[in-house]
Amino acid sequence: MSRRRVVVTGLGATTPLGPDVATSWAALLAGKSGVRTLTQEWASTLPVTIAACVAVEPSEMMDRVEMRRLDRSEQFALIASREAWKDAGSPAVDLERLGVVIASGIGGVITMLDQYDILKNKGARFVSPHTVPMLMPNGPAANVGLELKARAGVHTPVSACASGAEAVGYAMEMIRTNRAEVIVTGGVEAAVHALPMAGFAAMKALSTRNDEPERASRPYDTDRDGFVLAEGGAILILEELEHARARGAKIYAEIAGQGLTSDGFHIAAPDPDGGGVQRAIAFALRDAGLTTRDIVHLNAHATSTPAGDVAEANALRAALGADADHVAVSATKSMTGHLLGGAGAIESIFIVKALQDRLAPPTINIDNLDPAVTIDIVREKPRALPAGDIAALNDSFGFGGHNVVLAFRSY
Repeated sequence: MSRRRVVVTGLGATTPLGPDVATSWAALLAGKSGVRTLTQEWASTLPVTIAACVAVEPSEMMDRVEMRRLDRSEQFALIASREAWKDAGSPAVDLERLGVVIASGIGGVITMLDQYDILKNKGARFVSPHTVPMLMPNGPAANVGLELKARAGVHTPVSACASGAEAVGYAMEMIRTNRAEVIVTGGVEAAVHALPMAGFAAMKALSTRNDEPERASRPYDTDRDGFVLAEGGAILILEELEHARARGAKIYAEIAGQGLTSDGFHIAAPDPDGGGVQRAIAFALRDAGLTTRDIVHLNAHATSTPAGDVAEANALRAALGADADHVAVSATKSMTGHLLGGAGAIESIFIVKALQDRLAPPTINIDNLDPAVTIDIVREKPRALPAGDIAALNDSFGFGGHNVVLAFRSY
Protein backbone atom coordinates (compact mmCIF):
# COMPACT_ATOMS: atom_id res chain seq x y z
CA MET A 1 0.00 0.00 0.00
CA SER A 2 1.07 3.57 -0.68
CA ARG A 3 2.23 5.57 2.32
CA ARG A 4 1.36 9.05 1.19
CA ARG A 5 2.04 11.92 3.57
CA VAL A 6 -0.94 13.56 5.28
CA VAL A 7 -1.12 17.15 6.49
CA VAL A 8 -3.59 19.33 8.39
CA THR A 9 -4.92 22.25 6.32
CA GLY A 10 -8.01 23.38 8.25
CA LEU A 11 -9.29 23.60 11.82
CA GLY A 12 -12.71 24.24 13.32
CA ALA A 13 -14.25 23.93 16.77
CA THR A 14 -17.00 24.93 19.16
CA THR A 15 -15.96 24.31 22.76
CA PRO A 16 -16.58 25.36 26.36
CA LEU A 17 -13.78 27.89 25.84
CA GLY A 18 -15.05 29.55 22.70
CA PRO A 19 -17.11 29.32 19.49
CA ASP A 20 -14.08 28.77 17.25
CA VAL A 21 -10.48 27.60 17.26
CA ALA A 22 -8.86 31.01 17.76
CA THR A 23 -10.97 31.90 20.80
CA SER A 24 -10.64 28.43 22.33
CA TRP A 25 -6.86 28.38 21.87
CA ALA A 26 -6.42 31.87 23.33
CA ALA A 27 -8.50 30.92 26.38
CA LEU A 28 -6.51 27.73 26.79
CA LEU A 29 -3.19 29.59 26.77
CA ALA A 30 -4.63 32.04 29.29
CA GLY A 31 -5.52 29.18 31.64
CA LYS A 32 -9.26 29.83 31.63
CA SER A 33 -11.81 27.20 32.65
CA GLY A 34 -14.97 26.47 30.71
CA VAL A 35 -16.68 24.69 33.62
CA ARG A 36 -19.82 26.33 35.00
CA THR A 37 -22.76 25.64 37.31
CA LEU A 38 -25.72 24.22 35.41
CA THR A 39 -28.85 26.34 35.60
CA GLN A 40 -31.33 23.84 34.13
CA GLU A 41 -34.06 22.72 36.52
CA TRP A 42 -33.21 19.04 36.05
CA ALA A 43 -29.66 19.63 37.24
CA SER A 44 -30.80 20.58 40.73
CA THR A 45 -31.85 16.98 41.40
CA LEU A 46 -28.41 15.53 40.61
CA PRO A 47 -25.43 14.96 42.90
CA VAL A 48 -23.30 16.80 40.32
CA THR A 49 -24.48 20.22 39.17
CA ILE A 50 -21.51 21.39 37.08
CA ALA A 51 -20.47 20.80 33.49
CA ALA A 52 -18.56 22.45 30.64
CA CYS A 53 -21.16 23.51 28.07
CA VAL A 54 -20.24 25.24 24.83
CA ALA A 55 -19.38 28.91 25.25
CA VAL A 56 -21.75 30.00 22.47
CA GLU A 57 -25.05 28.26 21.79
CA PRO A 58 -25.66 26.80 18.31
CA SER A 59 -28.72 29.07 18.02
CA GLU A 60 -26.34 32.02 17.72
CA MET A 61 -24.53 30.42 14.78
CA MET A 62 -27.21 28.45 12.91
CA ASP A 63 -30.61 29.06 11.39
CA ARG A 64 -33.47 27.94 13.65
CA VAL A 65 -35.20 26.01 10.85
CA GLU A 66 -32.02 24.02 10.21
CA MET A 67 -31.54 23.32 13.90
CA ARG A 68 -34.98 21.70 14.28
CA ARG A 69 -33.86 18.70 12.23
CA LEU A 70 -30.53 18.25 13.98
CA ASP A 71 -29.49 16.76 17.29
CA ARG A 72 -27.21 19.00 19.32
CA SER A 73 -24.21 16.80 18.43
CA GLU A 74 -25.04 17.22 14.73
CA GLN A 75 -25.23 20.98 15.20
CA PHE A 76 -21.74 20.97 16.71
CA ALA A 77 -20.44 18.92 13.77
CA LEU A 78 -21.79 21.32 11.15
CA ILE A 79 -20.62 24.44 13.01
CA ALA A 80 -17.07 23.10 13.45
CA SER A 81 -16.84 21.60 9.95
CA ARG A 82 -17.95 24.86 8.32
CA GLU A 83 -15.21 26.73 10.15
CA ALA A 84 -12.61 24.09 9.27
CA TRP A 85 -13.67 23.92 5.60
CA LYS A 86 -13.45 27.70 5.27
CA ASP A 87 -10.12 27.73 7.10
CA ALA A 88 -8.78 25.20 4.60
CA GLY A 89 -9.76 27.50 1.75
CA SER A 90 -12.85 25.50 0.72
CA PRO A 91 -10.66 23.14 -1.33
CA ALA A 92 -11.74 22.21 -4.82
CA VAL A 93 -11.63 18.42 -4.79
CA ASP A 94 -13.20 15.60 -6.79
CA LEU A 95 -16.17 14.61 -4.63
CA GLU A 96 -15.28 10.94 -5.10
CA ARG A 97 -11.97 11.76 -3.42
CA LEU A 98 -13.57 13.62 -0.50
CA GLY A 99 -14.45 11.73 2.71
CA VAL A 100 -15.80 12.35 6.19
CA VAL A 101 -14.82 10.59 9.42
CA ILE A 102 -16.53 12.12 12.46
CA ALA A 103 -16.90 10.23 15.71
CA SER A 104 -19.27 10.41 18.65
CA GLY A 105 -19.05 8.31 21.77
CA ILE A 106 -22.77 8.36 22.52
CA GLY A 107 -24.58 9.94 19.54
CA GLY A 108 -27.91 11.73 19.80
CA VAL A 109 -28.67 10.86 23.40
CA ILE A 110 -30.44 14.17 24.10
CA THR A 111 -32.80 13.55 21.18
CA MET A 112 -33.49 10.02 22.37
CA LEU A 113 -34.30 11.12 25.91
CA ASP A 114 -36.38 14.13 24.88
CA GLN A 115 -38.39 12.16 22.34
CA TYR A 116 -38.99 9.39 24.85
CA ASP A 117 -40.43 11.98 27.23
CA ILE A 118 -42.73 13.17 24.44
CA LEU A 119 -43.80 9.59 23.68
CA LYS A 120 -44.51 8.92 27.35
CA ASN A 121 -46.29 12.20 28.08
CA LYS A 122 -48.07 13.02 24.82
CA GLY A 123 -48.18 9.83 22.77
CA ALA A 124 -46.70 8.41 19.59
CA ARG A 125 -48.34 10.95 17.26
CA PHE A 126 -46.19 13.72 18.72
CA VAL A 127 -42.81 12.00 18.25
CA SER A 128 -40.70 13.85 15.67
CA PRO A 129 -40.29 12.14 12.27
CA HIS A 130 -36.65 13.27 12.45
CA THR A 131 -35.99 11.26 15.63
CA VAL A 132 -34.00 8.38 14.11
CA PRO A 133 -31.72 10.52 11.89
CA MET A 134 -31.14 12.76 14.90
CA LEU A 135 -30.26 10.05 17.42
CA MET A 136 -28.10 7.75 15.28
CA PRO A 137 -24.40 7.97 16.17
CA ASN A 138 -23.40 8.46 12.52
CA GLY A 139 -25.73 11.48 12.27
CA PRO A 140 -22.97 14.10 12.71
CA ALA A 141 -20.78 12.51 10.03
CA ALA A 142 -23.74 11.93 7.73
CA ASN A 143 -24.91 15.54 7.89
CA VAL A 144 -21.45 16.91 7.15
CA GLY A 145 -21.04 14.41 4.33
CA LEU A 146 -24.36 15.44 2.83
CA GLU A 147 -23.54 19.14 3.04
CA LEU A 148 -20.20 18.66 1.28
CA LYS A 149 -21.49 15.88 -1.03
CA ALA A 150 -18.59 13.65 0.04
CA ARG A 151 -18.47 10.34 -1.86
CA ALA A 152 -15.21 8.68 -0.82
CA GLY A 153 -16.82 7.35 2.35
CA VAL A 154 -18.53 8.67 5.47
CA HIS A 155 -17.55 6.87 8.67
CA THR A 156 -18.20 7.00 12.42
CA PRO A 157 -15.78 5.17 14.75
CA VAL A 158 -17.23 4.60 18.20
CA SER A 159 -14.75 3.77 20.97
CA ALA A 160 -16.02 5.79 23.93
CA CYS A 161 -13.62 8.57 24.91
CA ALA A 162 -11.06 7.48 22.31
CA SER A 163 -13.55 7.97 19.45
CA GLY A 164 -12.38 11.40 18.29
CA ALA A 165 -8.74 10.36 18.09
CA GLU A 166 -9.64 7.11 16.37
CA ALA A 167 -11.58 9.10 13.76
CA VAL A 168 -8.55 11.26 13.01
CA GLY A 169 -6.34 8.19 12.69
CA TYR A 170 -8.86 6.46 10.41
CA ALA A 171 -8.99 9.56 8.22
CA MET A 172 -5.22 9.58 7.96
CA GLU A 173 -5.27 5.96 6.78
CA MET A 174 -7.92 6.72 4.15
CA ILE A 175 -5.57 9.26 2.57
CA ARG A 176 -2.45 7.15 3.04
CA THR A 177 -4.02 4.22 1.23
CA ASN A 178 -5.30 6.39 -1.63
CA ARG A 179 -9.02 6.21 -0.84
CA ALA A 180 -9.24 9.99 -0.73
CA GLU A 181 -7.35 13.26 -1.13
CA VAL A 182 -9.23 15.30 1.50
CA ILE A 183 -11.00 14.14 4.68
CA VAL A 184 -13.14 16.13 7.10
CA THR A 185 -12.52 14.48 10.45
CA GLY A 186 -12.92 14.89 14.19
CA GLY A 187 -15.33 14.23 17.02
CA VAL A 188 -18.42 15.66 18.69
CA GLU A 189 -20.42 15.03 21.83
CA ALA A 190 -23.60 16.45 23.36
CA ALA A 191 -24.47 14.51 26.49
CA VAL A 192 -24.95 17.17 29.17
CA HIS A 193 -28.32 15.81 30.24
CA ALA A 194 -29.79 14.33 33.41
CA LEU A 195 -29.48 10.61 32.54
CA PRO A 196 -25.87 10.55 31.29
CA MET A 197 -24.81 12.72 34.20
CA ALA A 198 -26.68 10.56 36.71
CA GLY A 199 -25.08 7.47 35.21
CA PHE A 200 -21.55 8.85 35.38
CA ALA A 201 -22.20 10.14 38.90
CA ALA A 202 -23.42 6.68 39.98
CA MET A 203 -20.08 5.29 38.78
CA LYS A 204 -18.29 7.88 40.97
CA ALA A 205 -16.63 9.11 37.77
CA LEU A 206 -17.62 12.80 38.04
CA SER A 207 -16.16 15.48 40.26
CA THR A 208 -18.54 16.62 42.97
CA ARG A 209 -16.77 19.93 43.53
CA ASN A 210 -20.05 21.78 42.89
CA ASP A 211 -19.05 24.81 44.94
CA GLU A 212 -15.93 25.50 42.83
CA PRO A 213 -16.80 24.57 39.24
CA GLU A 214 -13.81 26.28 37.62
CA ARG A 215 -11.47 24.35 39.90
CA ALA A 216 -13.22 20.99 39.67
CA SER A 217 -11.20 19.49 36.82
CA ARG A 218 -7.76 19.01 38.35
CA PRO A 219 -5.63 16.36 36.62
CA TYR A 220 -2.68 15.08 38.65
CA ASP A 221 -3.67 16.98 41.79
CA THR A 222 -3.81 14.94 44.98
CA ASP A 223 -7.38 16.14 45.57
CA ARG A 224 -8.78 15.21 42.15
CA ASP A 225 -12.11 13.42 42.46
CA GLY A 226 -13.32 12.78 38.93
CA PHE A 227 -13.84 14.36 35.54
CA VAL A 228 -16.16 17.18 34.50
CA LEU A 229 -18.56 16.32 31.69
CA ALA A 230 -18.23 18.61 28.67
CA GLU A 231 -19.74 19.08 25.24
CA GLY A 232 -18.64 20.46 21.89
CA GLY A 233 -17.03 19.49 18.64
CA ALA A 234 -13.72 19.72 16.82
CA ILE A 235 -12.94 19.18 13.15
CA LEU A 236 -9.67 18.93 11.23
CA ILE A 237 -9.24 18.94 7.45
CA LEU A 238 -6.67 16.31 6.51
CA GLU A 239 -5.17 16.39 3.05
CA GLU A 240 -2.62 14.51 1.00
CA LEU A 241 0.57 16.57 1.01
CA GLU A 242 1.03 16.99 -2.74
CA HIS A 243 -2.65 17.83 -3.19
CA ALA A 244 -2.30 20.55 -0.55
CA ARG A 245 0.89 21.89 -2.11
CA ALA A 246 -0.61 21.97 -5.58
CA ARG A 247 -3.40 24.29 -4.50
CA GLY A 248 -1.15 26.44 -2.32
CA ALA A 249 -2.88 25.45 0.91
CA LYS A 250 -1.82 26.67 4.33
CA ILE A 251 -0.32 23.68 6.14
CA TYR A 252 -0.48 23.60 9.92
CA ALA A 253 1.32 20.33 10.65
CA GLU A 254 1.74 16.76 9.48
CA ILE A 255 -0.09 13.85 11.05
CA ALA A 256 2.56 11.19 10.88
CA GLY A 257 1.34 8.06 12.65
CA GLN A 258 -1.00 6.32 15.04
CA GLY A 259 -0.96 3.50 17.54
CA LEU A 260 -4.06 1.48 18.43
CA THR A 261 -4.28 -1.14 21.18
CA SER A 262 -6.74 -2.53 23.70
CA ASP A 263 -6.24 -3.44 27.35
CA GLY A 264 -8.39 -6.54 27.72
CA PHE A 265 -8.68 -5.60 31.38
CA HIS A 266 -11.93 -3.89 32.50
CA ILE A 267 -14.95 -2.14 31.00
CA ALA A 268 -14.22 1.15 32.81
CA ALA A 269 -11.02 0.97 34.88
CA PRO A 270 -7.59 1.49 33.28
CA ASP A 271 -5.04 -1.29 33.31
CA PRO A 272 -2.78 -0.24 36.21
CA ASP A 273 0.23 -1.73 34.40
CA GLY A 274 -0.37 0.58 31.43
CA GLY A 275 0.86 -2.03 28.98
CA GLY A 276 -1.72 -1.12 26.34
CA VAL A 277 -0.79 2.55 26.53
CA GLN A 278 2.90 1.77 26.23
CA ARG A 279 2.32 -0.40 23.17
CA ALA A 280 0.13 2.27 21.56
CA ILE A 281 2.88 4.86 22.00
CA ALA A 282 5.49 2.49 20.57
CA PHE A 283 3.26 1.71 17.58
CA ALA A 284 2.57 5.39 16.92
CA LEU A 285 6.26 6.27 17.02
CA ARG A 286 7.17 3.40 14.71
CA ASP A 287 4.34 4.26 12.32
CA ALA A 288 5.52 7.88 12.19
CA GLY A 289 9.21 7.03 11.85
CA LEU A 290 9.96 8.83 15.09
CA THR A 291 11.85 7.99 18.28
CA THR A 292 11.21 9.07 21.84
CA ARG A 293 13.97 11.66 21.39
CA ASP A 294 11.87 13.44 18.75
CA ILE A 295 8.90 14.04 21.06
CA VAL A 296 8.87 17.42 22.81
CA HIS A 297 5.20 17.72 23.74
CA LEU A 298 2.29 15.47 24.70
CA ASN A 299 -1.37 16.21 25.33
CA ALA A 300 -2.38 13.64 27.91
CA HIS A 301 -5.80 12.02 28.27
CA ALA A 302 -5.66 12.95 31.99
CA THR A 303 -9.34 13.15 32.86
CA SER A 304 -8.81 13.94 36.56
CA THR A 305 -9.83 10.53 37.92
CA PRO A 306 -7.83 9.14 40.85
CA ALA A 307 -6.75 5.90 39.17
CA GLY A 308 -6.61 6.98 35.53
CA ASP A 309 -4.19 9.88 35.86
CA VAL A 310 -1.52 7.89 37.69
CA ALA A 311 -1.87 4.85 35.44
CA GLU A 312 -1.39 7.02 32.36
CA ALA A 313 1.49 8.99 33.86
CA ASN A 314 3.32 5.78 34.79
CA ALA A 315 2.74 4.38 31.32
CA LEU A 316 4.08 7.55 29.71
CA ARG A 317 7.19 7.44 31.87
CA ALA A 318 7.77 3.79 30.98
CA ALA A 319 7.13 4.30 27.25
CA LEU A 320 9.28 7.41 26.88
CA GLY A 321 12.04 6.30 29.25
CA ALA A 322 14.75 8.85 30.00
CA ASP A 323 13.43 11.03 27.16
CA ALA A 324 10.27 11.69 29.20
CA ASP A 325 12.25 14.39 31.02
CA HIS A 326 12.19 16.66 27.97
CA VAL A 327 8.53 16.10 27.02
CA ALA A 328 6.25 18.97 28.07
CA VAL A 329 2.97 17.31 29.12
CA SER A 330 -0.28 19.29 29.05
CA ALA A 331 -3.63 18.15 30.44
CA THR A 332 -6.09 20.47 28.71
CA LYS A 333 -9.18 18.78 30.19
CA SER A 334 -8.37 20.88 33.25
CA MET A 335 -9.90 23.75 31.23
CA THR A 336 -12.24 22.16 28.69
CA GLY A 337 -13.64 19.36 30.82
CA HIS A 338 -14.05 15.98 29.17
CA LEU A 339 -15.72 16.05 25.75
CA LEU A 340 -15.94 12.22 25.62
CA GLY A 341 -16.08 11.37 21.90
CA GLY A 342 -14.93 14.88 21.03
CA ALA A 343 -11.93 14.88 23.37
CA GLY A 344 -9.38 13.29 21.06
CA ALA A 345 -10.34 15.66 18.27
CA ILE A 346 -10.13 18.93 20.20
CA GLU A 347 -6.88 17.77 21.79
CA SER A 348 -5.52 16.99 18.31
CA ILE A 349 -6.30 20.59 17.37
CA PHE A 350 -4.49 21.76 20.49
CA ILE A 351 -1.46 19.66 19.48
CA VAL A 352 -1.50 21.20 16.00
CA LYS A 353 -1.72 24.70 17.45
CA ALA A 354 1.06 23.93 19.92
CA LEU A 355 3.34 22.85 17.09
CA GLN A 356 2.41 25.89 15.02
CA ASP A 357 2.83 28.45 17.82
CA ARG A 358 5.64 26.55 19.60
CA LEU A 359 3.71 26.74 22.88
CA ALA A 360 2.58 23.94 25.18
CA PRO A 361 -0.60 25.03 27.01
CA PRO A 362 -0.72 24.94 30.80
CA THR A 363 -2.49 22.53 33.11
CA ILE A 364 -4.52 24.42 35.70
CA ASN A 365 -5.80 23.55 39.17
CA ILE A 366 -2.74 21.61 40.34
CA ASP A 367 -2.32 22.82 43.89
CA ASN A 368 -0.51 19.71 45.10
CA LEU A 369 1.02 17.48 42.45
CA ASP A 370 0.47 13.79 43.17
CA PRO A 371 3.92 12.43 44.12
CA ALA A 372 3.18 9.32 42.06
CA VAL A 373 3.25 11.48 38.91
CA THR A 374 6.84 11.80 37.70
CA ILE A 375 6.34 13.20 34.19
CA ASP A 376 7.00 16.87 33.39
CA ILE A 377 3.61 18.64 33.66
CA VAL A 378 3.29 22.14 32.19
CA ARG A 379 1.71 24.21 34.97
CA GLU A 380 0.47 27.77 35.54
CA LYS A 381 1.50 29.24 32.15
CA PRO A 382 2.36 28.08 28.60
CA ARG A 383 5.82 26.74 27.91
CA ALA A 384 7.87 27.52 24.82
CA LEU A 385 8.67 24.54 22.59
CA PRO A 386 11.97 24.19 20.70
CA ALA A 387 12.63 25.58 17.23
CA GLY A 388 13.31 23.31 14.26
CA ASP A 389 11.60 20.04 13.41
CA ILE A 390 9.63 18.84 16.43
CA ALA A 391 6.98 16.19 17.11
CA ALA A 392 4.18 15.68 19.60
CA LEU A 393 1.77 12.96 20.74
CA ASN A 394 -1.93 12.99 21.61
CA ASP A 395 -3.16 10.26 23.98
CA SER A 396 -6.82 9.17 24.11
CA PHE A 397 -8.32 6.26 26.02
CA GLY A 398 -11.89 5.00 26.31
CA PHE A 399 -14.12 2.75 28.40
CA GLY A 400 -13.67 -0.78 27.15
CA GLY A 401 -9.89 -0.50 27.17
CA HIS A 402 -9.46 1.44 23.91
CA ASN A 403 -6.07 3.13 23.49
CA VAL A 404 -5.30 5.56 20.66
CA VAL A 405 -2.10 7.59 20.30
CA LEU A 406 -1.62 10.02 17.42
CA ALA A 407 1.76 11.40 16.35
CA PHE A 408 2.11 14.85 14.75
CA ARG A 409 5.13 16.61 13.26
CA SER A 410 5.78 20.29 12.68
CA TYR A 411 5.71 21.37 9.05
